[in-house]
Amino acid sequence: MAKASTSLSKCHVTEKQTTQNPKPHPHWYSPETGIYRSKHPSVELPSDPCLDVVSFVFSHQHNGVSALIDSLSGSSISYPELFPLVKSMASGLHNAGISKGDVILILLPNSVYYPIVFMGVLYLGAIVTTMNPLSSVLEIKKQITDCNVCLAFTVPENVEKLQALGIPAIGVPENLNLDSKQTTFSAFYKLISGCFDLAPRPVIKQQDTAAIMYSSGTTGTSKGAVLTHKNFIAMVELFVRFEASQYEYSSLDNVYLAVLPMFHIYGISLFVVGLLCLGSSIVVMRKFDINAVIKALDRYKITHFPVAPPILTALTREVKNVGGSSLKSLKQVSCGAAPLSRKFIEDFIQTLPHVDFIQGYGMTESTAVGTRGFNTEKFQNYSSLGLLAPNMQAKVVDENTGSFSPPGSSGELWLRGPAIMKGYLNNVEATISTIDKDGWLHTGDIVCFDQDGYINIFYRLKEIIKYKGFQIAPADLEAVLISHPEILDVAVTAALDEESGEIPVAFVVRKNGSRLSPEAVMDYVSKQVAPYRKVRKVVFTNTIPRSAAGKILRRQLRNFITNRL
Repeated sequence: MAKASTSLSKCHVTEKQTTQNPKPHPHWYSPETGIYRSKHPSVELPSDPCLDVVSFVFSHQHNGVSALIDSLSGSSISYPELFPLVKSMASGLHNAGISKGDVILILLPNSVYYPIVFMGVLYLGAIVTTMNPLSSVLEIKKQITDCNVCLAFTVPENVEKLQALGIPAIGVPENLNLDSKQTTFSAFYKLISGCFDLAPRPVIKQQDTAAIMYSSGTTGTSKGAVLTHKNFIAMVELFVRFEASQYEYSSLDNVYLAVLPMFHIYGISLFVVGLLCLGSSIVVMRKFDINAVIKALDRYKITHFPVAPPILTALTREVKNVGGSSLKSLKQVSCGAAPLSRKFIEDFIQTLPHVDFIQGYGMTESTAVGTRGFNTEKFQNYSSLGLLAPNMQAKVVDENTGSFSPPGSSGELWLRGPAIMKGYLNNVEATISTIDKDGWLHTGDIVCFDQDGYINIFYRLKEIIKYKGFQIAPADLEAVLISHPEILDVAVTAALDEESGEIPVAFVVRKNGSRLSPEAVMDYVSKQVAPYRKVRKVVFTNTIPRSAAGKILRRQLRNFITNRL
């Protein structure tokens, strides 16, 4: 979710000011425990331990008509069709030998079929893991080995790659067609169109694993965040349904444009799971293209457009250029997944003043639940990340002293609540370093609460790079680079970039006598990783700055970039 940047001056309170002008602590903050509580009333979550998220989503009654609409063709899947298709998918997988606890890989771009596959797997009690469809063979091999994947859904061009890795793969069509007599994609149509009876259905508990979503966490290489059915149910209630309850307009009249990738926790939370319990319509775009976005916004009378910062800046620029399109149907743009500068926020608000703009904060490890901002007459601080979500608690901890920080003082954000992951897959050490014994998720982000309970974020302790909203772990790129025969040492860090948010920059120590060029380094990496993870700049250096313990001092590298590049 969004990690917006803003000025330290809004929240910073010096020690002298605190002493001379003490303020009473608000009721939502306890100075004794250091715990911040949500200002929103608590939401009652389902108590039945044997409840899966799919049954929960479809238990909500509404009169929604079109559920999923393909943006290119206009073809749609209606709400009356949706749950039967999910059940057919679950039954078909069961008949194909998939059982509760098996892990299924979804390696797909956005598609009207994506939610059906995702929820069909979960309804069976199996587990989903997702990947960017542009991932390299090496990246795919690593994840399927880590998760013990037994079946994959993917685009036709990836079927042979997966089968070569020993994973049975089912090709998923790009276009909507529910004709079971089609010979092309027959395996997929057999799953989705069959009249199977899934009885008896396995008992699925809220504590059972639903998905393994890969995240760079606070530091290091990508790790599989284990998310349960309980986590997803909490996400639906505390993020999607709660946000919908804050506005007067009916959810049935809302039309969302799904450009954010469905393999990302933000896209999954909204388009694959959460919004389908409201009866809203979701227009699905296979890939981002700003001209196609503008056409879709007008053609489908889009009311809600969740975005990442690069999409927001492209939208603002395009609306300014075309001039004639006022996008009158658009009511709300919400931004998440990466930092967003105040300048871009102000440009958007000036360009589309009739549109509500909000930001929020969440992580893969928190199932996208954290904070959310809402536009009110009282609150117009667009750069804030909003208030804590219902049922969520927070601490702000001074990263040097470990003491609790009250409102007005900054520190590392810790989160606790029902949406926090179970832990990292097969990685006890990383789990213990991220979630402490009391259940606090250490986010690695430096924030402060203001006196009204709104959160502002300043910078990240963690090393993760956010390129156009996608997470890139420096350690993953470093592992690729160090395998080059002419590279002696390497470190990767982020450089700010106006268009992409951040880009990966590699600091490389060449072996003696090497004439390796920056272009050769970047080409070497690009052949082994997904396009969004490519190194964008190379700096040759004689040494990599490290601490006494051998840890790369990335802040020194970032300072070099700021001052020199």
